[in-house]
Amino acid sequence: MRVARLTAVLGGLLLSSLAGSAAAQVDTTEQLLACMRGNIPPTVRIQEVEIVSVDRAGGERRMAGRLYGQREDDKVRVMLRIEAPQDLSGASYLIREGDNRDDMYLYLPAINRVRRITGGSGDGQLFGTDLSYNDVKQIQNAFSATQVRPEGNRTIAGREAVAISFSPAPEQESRYDRITTVIDKLSCVALDTEFSEGGEVRKRIKVAPEMLRQAGDYWYAEEAVVNSLEDGTHTRLKVTGVESGEPVAGRYFNPRSFYIGG
Repeated sequence: MRVARLTAVLGGLLLSSLAGSAAAQVDTTEQLLACMRGNIPPTVRIQEVEIVSVDRAGGERRMAGRLYGQREDDKVRVMLRIEAPQDLSGASYLIREGDNRDDMYLYLPAINRVRRITGGSGDGQLFGTDLSYNDVKQIQNAFSATQVRPEGNRTIAGREAVAISFSPAPEQESRYDRITTVIDKLSCVALDTEFSEGGEVRKRIKVAPEMLRQAGDYWYAEEAVVNSLEDGTHTRLKVTGVESGEPVAGRYFNPRSFYIGG
């Protein structure tokens, strides 16, 4: 079975539509997928985020930025702009979901040019963190996948959840051959996601249930942790501000202008 643009809340740094009462009535894989897809609101979302990358020795590097996201013709567009520290200020990343593959673009002020991310490079480190280029899209609820498999019911901190596993779509050229994610039934937010390669878990994204918050019709997580089990490093992502519903200029999602400030 192919599920184009399978949606999941990986990392929890997003707003998630409750899609009415359906979120509390998830009993089958099909209902779960529909609920997760409903988690992508069509309106623009702007998030202020803090990213803290921690190396093996415990050294920290902090970044602050803004994350812009919207759904256009049922396809997700996401743009991340770094504002601090100074040496990365203005660095920007854009991903545009497509029918068969995604378009990804990176702008670095130091070289003053836009570079297109292609093929397996999507699993590369973004700005030296444990986040990959593909993870930015996943944070906003969407990634392509095939062979979705139910993995049974789970309980996390007393919350009812359901697990599914799947393989990234071939056109994504991902290094991972299996992704398993445990979804909270109430909010349809992913609380625990494992990325495996060759039978070994290489990366894990976790959201503690106590970090889930509800604002109006939306759910979000205040913090998520990305662990690289290969490197012994981790990255914390924290929401420091959320705005929703107000449209922004289309240039934020245009490959020719996404990196322009203001």
